Amino acid sequence: MKRKVGYTWRLREVMAQHQIFTATELVPLLRERGIDLSASQVHRLVSGTPERLSLQIMAALCDILSCTPADLVTTTAENAGVRKTATGNLPAPPANVAKLRPRAARILPDA
Repeated sequence: MKRKVGYTWRLREVMAQHQIFTATELVPLLRERGIDLSASQVHRLVSGTPERLSLQIMAALCDILSCTPADLVTTTAENAGVRKTATGNLPAPPANVAKLRPRAARILPDA
């Protein structure tokens, strides 16, 4: 069975819980921990959902916000719907199939 997995990036929520409301407030806090990102990079990190994130940045965010990675990322997993094939749901043949078949032709000699 296939599983569909996903995640939710909750950085903005966790920042708000710690009274940090803008990405620009986060830039100097990251620099103090050796993470040198531009304001636009931090803005994308806060406002979007990253597909890739270095563990150094994750560790710095956890240190700044006194949280764990599980607080920043919530995961979901569910069973994916099984795709049905064309052969899986064929209707049952009608009961009188024999009547639908053609009769064999009988060829007579010319008279």
